[in-house]
Amino acid sequence: MSDVVVIGAGFAGLEVAKGLGRAGIATTVIDRHNHHLFQPLLYQVATAALSATDVAEPIRKILRRQKSVSVLFGEVARIDTAARQVHMTCGERVSYRHLVLASGAEHGYFGHDEWAQWAPGLKTIEDARHIRSQLLLTFERAERTTDEAERRRLLSIAIVGGGPTGVELAGSIAELSRYTLASDFRSIEPTATRITLVEAGPRLLSGFSTDMSDYARARLERLGVEVRTNEAVEDVGPTSVRIAGEDVPTGLVIWAAGVAASPLARQLGPTDRAGRITVDETLAVPGTDGLYALGDVAHLADADGRPLPGLAQVAKQQGVHLGRSLAAHITTGAAPTPFRYNGRGNTAIVGRHAAVFEQGRLKVKGWIAWFAWAVIHVYLLVGFQHRFLVSMQWLWRYLTYDRGARLIAGDYVETPDPAAPPAPRDRQRTPTPPGVAR
Repeated sequence: MSDVVVIGAGFAGLEVAKGLGRAGIATTVIDRHNHHLFQPLLYQVATAALSATDVAEPIRKILRRQKSVSVLFGEVARIDTAARQVHMTCGERVSYRHLVLASGAEHGYFGHDEWAQWAPGLKTIEDARHIRSQLLLTFERAERTTDEAERRRLLSIAIVGGGPTGVELAGSIAELSRYTLASDFRSIEPTATRITLVEAGPRLLSGFSTDMSDYARARLERLGVEVRTNEAVEDVGPTSVRIAGEDVPTGLVIWAAGVAASPLARQLGPTDRAGRITVDETLAVPGTDGLYALGDVAHLADADGRPLPGLAQVAKQQGVHLGRSLAAHITTGAAPTPFRYNGRGNTAIVGRHAAVFEQGRLKVKGWIAWFAWAVIHVYLLVGFQHRFLVSMQWLWRYLTYDRGARLIAGDYVETPDPAAPPAPRDRQRTPTPPGVAR
């Protein structure tokens, strides 16, 4: 039996494990991936700016100095709070005295899960590789076809959701088509790619001030992105997306509109509309003993009564706090201490020399915000080698506009029917055996 079981090795789970490991507390970390992923830069993998290995680090390597921390690779199927056991899909059971749920979030399609096959979201390396393959395939198919209407459809890309992820994707795809790919094709003009960013709300970047939102919109439109606000997506199909009653032919749709907390949160008690479980100020689940939740699965209100945002800095601060607080509670019996979030500002990149940054009354946009965004994200990467390699790749990309990760994944094959998305070869040939974690 472990003193503590941590489910999830994202920003929150890793910081908890580090804090407990430094205190010598027996801890088990369970994750269905063997790597920690730096999600804020995942969109750059999806748009061929970085490779997957640039934004991922093995969990065991990160925690290898924490001798009291062990790592289990696998997926959690069920949490038995009465027996204090975690049931994994491989059949193994792990007992605990304290449980920390930090399993993150998944895509949320607002009750239309059938859209997922046509509008992939961006949460994992597999998602990023899939989107990158589909994005590059749209240009390859357009180059090959002789049907002008089909070519226009293929060169039409829609991004659903005007938050930071949607804005960053739109800007990056616009730069990819207008600069990187501009001279690579003979039959098509990549610069003519139509990129549409759809937001159901009144403006982009709703978490920022109005002037920052207006700046982001103006910069995207300068890149040629069509921004449609106050218009909701009503349907997503294989060759088109319906926006406010209008069917728009598309070669690719990318979903960046919503997220839902990990389904494991629902096993611990009532959840909010986003699937998050409410926690008290110590990050404990009320009415339970030794049960904690943090990051994207936790609903915790700030001083103004608003839920803390699903940001990496929130999850990381919660993990650091709980790691220290829980370690003190286990070793000395000290009462858990309340968590206080210290916001370090919000930032989003729009394109070359264009970004926005806000912290309280401080508002910065343009080149300075763009440079600050780059410094902050390099600093937050795990491992010196990642910081160095990403910095060098960004410098080369800045000087040349080139992107070296323009690979169509070899595990995807095309189908003759444009209404059928490419299917992974491994899923076609080798189905996953029952009971084996994916």
